[in-house]
Formats: sequence, structure tokens, C-alpha cells
Amino acid sequence: MSRNDTRTAWVLKCDIKKFFASINHQILFDTLEKHIDDPDVLWLLTEIVESFHAEKGQGNGLPLGNLTSQLLINVYMNEFDQFVKRKLKIKYYVRYADDFVILDREKGYLEELVPVLSEFLEKELMLTLHPKKLFIKTLASGVDFLGWVNFPKYRILKTSTKRRIFNKLKNNSKQESLVSYLGLLSHGNTYKLVRRIQTT
Repeated sequence: MSRNDTRTAWVLKCDIKKFFASINHQILFDTLEKHIDDPDVLWLLTEIVESFHAEKGQGNGLPLGNLTSQLLINVYMNEFDQFVKRKLKIKYYVRYADDFVILDREKGYLEELVPVLSEFLEKELMLTLHPKKLFIKTLASGVDFLGWVNFPKYRILKTSTKRRIFNKLKNNSKQESLVSYLGLLSHGNTYKLVRRIQTT
């Protein structure tokens, strides 16, 4: 998009408010039924989903961190993905769970997209964009996405993520935890941070 940093690329970054707690069970079941013919599989998925309610009697929510939740939220959000890619014809779109980014050369176009995306999410999926986690900025200035600040040619760890890692390592110094964090850090520009962890 930026033609090797010769053009400005703008990024719209969005997050969905109380995402896991807001997943509507009926919408999820309707979506599953569109794609699954086996009644036994549907029964099992219904049992799993209905076993959890974020708020008693609301028929909403999925447990955070549950493996089935990770799969089911992608089924749920597929409706949004299809809307973005097929209806709006957006080329540069990336989503992970409730975080997503859209890139374009025109800032004004991204500004116009916000109410369109918001309306679809509210009407079709009963979800709300988080007003405090929505921003439009240039790619060159760094985009906060999935715990990293991403630049065109490198990425660095967010300060809050660094703090969380050091706090957790202080309370749990097991080798497995250390190896896990070093694996995470291998995906970015973290040489000094890795040296600091290894010598602490």
C-alpha cells in the first residue's frame, strides 16, 4: 500500500466493546445452522454455548480463553468478514478476534467507513465498537495491534505488554514460562529486551 514508504498509508484500528460477553447465542446458533448439517454436532455446540452466560439469563457471552470460544468467535465474526471483503470490497483488512485494522491511502475514506462498520455490527451481530479504542493514524507512525506496535519494517513490544511480562516472570520464574515469553519476543525487534530477561 505504501509503495515501499513512498506513499502515506492510513490505518483504521478498531476494537469491539466487551466482545466475548456480548456474543449473542441465537445469532451464533443461526450462523452455525447455515454451515453445519449434522444435528449431533449442532446439539453438542448448543450444549457448550448454553453452558455459559456472561450475565444470568441474558443468552449472551462465551468464556474467555476457552478453545471452543476461539473457534466460535471466528464463526460469529465471519459474517462481518464477508461484509467487509465482499460487500465493501476492502482489500487491506486484517482481523484477530475482536481487533481489526483496515488500510487505505485516503484518511477520509476510513473516516466514512466507521459509521458503516458500526451499523453492521450493531444491527447484524449486536456488537458495539469501543469508542476509546478506535483511531486512524499513519502506518509510518506505528500501529498498536495484538500487543505490538507495528511499523512498516519492524515491530516493538508495547510498554504495557513488557510490564506484564516482567511482573509475571517475577511471580513465576519457571523455565517453561521463560521459554514461552522468549518465543513470543522472537517475533519482533526485541534484542535488548531478550538480553534483559536472560540476565535478570
